[in-house]
Amino acid sequence: MMVPVALLLLGVLTAVAGPRLLARADWTDQEPVVALWVWQCVVAAVLLCCALSMTLSAAAAWLAVRGHVFATAPSGVVDAYALGTTGPWAAVTAVALACAGLWSGAMLVREVARARARRNRQQAQLLLRSPLLPGEEPADGRLVVLEGERPDAWWLPGAAPQLIVTTAALRRLKGRQLDAVLAHEQGHAQARHDWLLHCSAALAGGFPQIPVFAAFRDEMHRLVELAADDVASRRHGRLTTALALVELNEDRGVFGPGPTPQAHVPQRVHRLLTAPDRLPARHRLRLTATAALVPVIPVLVALVPSLRTLG
Repeated sequence: MMVPVALLLLGVLTAVAGPRLLARADWTDQEPVVALWVWQCVVAAVLLCCALSMTLSAAAAWLAVRGHVFATAPSGVVDAYALGTTGPWAAVTAVALACAGLWSGAMLVREVARARARRNRQQAQLLLRSPLLPGEEPADGRLVVLEGERPDAWWLPGAAPQLIVTTAALRRLKGRQLDAVLAHEQGHAQARHDWLLHCSAALAGGFPQIPVFAAFRDEMHRLVELAADDVASRRHGRLTTALALVELNEDRGVFGPGPTPQAHVPQRVHRLLTAPDRLPARHRLRLTATAALVPVIPVLVALVPSLRTLG
């Protein structure tokens, strides 16, 4: 039975070729939202190849699984897959892929648990830094202002998400710059970028030897910031957004010659100031539709024997 092997080879090819093609593309910085979608489709195709290969391998190894997978299929379709000609490798492949799937789920649960713990610590710190006055009740407001000497602003996700701004940021940001910062953080919240970061971090942490997952995590961190920058710049202008980024980060040494943890900030500022033109709507639609077809390919490969039989 060659279909599970073909699916695994297709998954490897997608995992190798997808990141390389995206790294060579010159439009990802122009259209970060489209690039986010393409990356998700590539990773979904890799995972779908593994899931389909696991399912067919399990059907070949165990009659009980075969009965469930092909419960409504004609006998000719089952014969087309040649499930009875497999050796012991089918069971090994199915068990290995199933373990990988369970491990991925465990890594996602761990990542979500860690994120929740970080959020709880941050909320406790917020309550410590901005305690309620005697007789004051907790408010449902989404904006919290903290006393702080460093200009900063960040979004705290959760059931009741909050936007945190320090008093130093309020003093430093001028005019519409504060509105641009708020729009940037709201862009993260509206697009639920935190879930993209959780999923990419879970895959990269669970399978550090697989380059596609590490590249997926790194690109998610970069592209979500570009996408949020675009949300702010469309509402308040590119220059205003770039100046707000500079005001928030110039005291952190990110614009110096040495490497820093926020080394991407100068690149974001340069991108905003150079104002790259957006791709035409037809081009964006074509890229989106092409990416959506990538996860369909493994399904078509898995259905080739049955389509031949029915045809």
